[in-house]
Amino acid sequence: MVARPEGLYCPPGGFFIDAWQPVERSLITHGHSDHARMGHGHYLAHADSAGILRARLGEQIDLQTLPYGEAIEYNGVTISLHPAGHVLGSAQVRLEHQGRVWVVSGDYKTEADGTCAPFEPVPCQVFVTESTFGLPIYRWAPQTQTFGEINAWWHANALAGRASVLFCYAFGKAQRILHGVDAGIGPIVVHGALEPLNAAYRAAGVALPDTVRVTDAGVDASLLRRALVLAPPSAQGTPWLRRFGDYSDAFASGWMQLRGARRRRAVDRGFVLSDHADWPGLQSAIAGTGAERVVVTHGSAAVLVRWLCEAGLPAHTFHTEYGEQEDESPSSAAGANAQQEAGAT
Repeated sequence: MVARPEGLYCPPGGFFIDAWQPVERSLITHGHSDHARMGHGHYLAHADSAGILRARLGEQIDLQTLPYGEAIEYNGVTISLHPAGHVLGSAQVRLEHQGRVWVVSGDYKTEADGTCAPFEPVPCQVFVTESTFGLPIYRWAPQTQTFGEINAWWHANALAGRASVLFCYAFGKAQRILHGVDAGIGPIVVHGALEPLNAAYRAAGVALPDTVRVTDAGVDASLLRRALVLAPPSAQGTPWLRRFGDYSDAFASGWMQLRGARRRRAVDRGFVLSDHADWPGLQSAIAGTGAERVVVTHGSAAVLVRWLCEAGLPAHTFHTEYGEQEDESPSSAAGANAQQEAGAT
């Protein structure tokens, strides 16, 4: 693999992975908008990504899909997809050519969550990794603990007759929350932007509880006062929220680990929940590949490269356009604060 202006390119195969400019052929690691762009001539992705990609890029795209572990050959390069544990259909791309193996991981997390196939380390000589949360301050609590905190907040609000509005990214995070919360606490209302993505997860066999929209028959003020409401960040401050009267709001993201992140989001609560690997997760994932060289694509790349080199593992960066999209992006202020806090860790 080499970095070209259009994206990460495989010279012997003649194809790209997660290209950010229109190309003839691009392999797609997952459906987030910084990795799956419009305009490619041909797409190759995991079978579970099909519904997401068609919903986001259009039904007409030329899409080929593969199950995990099935190998195909293209221009002498053997290609296979392996679970990344990030979101539905997320895949690591394994490339083998003349005895050399590279693995391009896309985005990944190492804690299984029940909404997608769990991350699997894939042996290789060169591992291409993200570093979205590649600072020592990022260490996630077990997700069972986080869901316990969300359930307790929702339950307390319901007893007080207040809706619980939880802002979360529409693809991946919302479905993970739906799968993990205690639906017995009360009704769950979802913003319309989440419904096509929820449908894709359900079609793939992921168990999600029943949800309603505010416009559905039977949804009244009494129901809304007990509800958990899932909405994308873009809904914050919009007239849509007026329907819920006196509500408590929160934000679910890995960036809530930072001091001040909740204040910048102007919400009552912040829940630390990320679909990316934390610092220990990055370390364990890299070690699990047995790679002799590591390439870091986005996030706190310089910090991870320095740590790897100091540990005796050659590493360098590829400049990419990943990481700046609606799904898990910090503000510039949050990023600066993270670097400052890392210096004190």
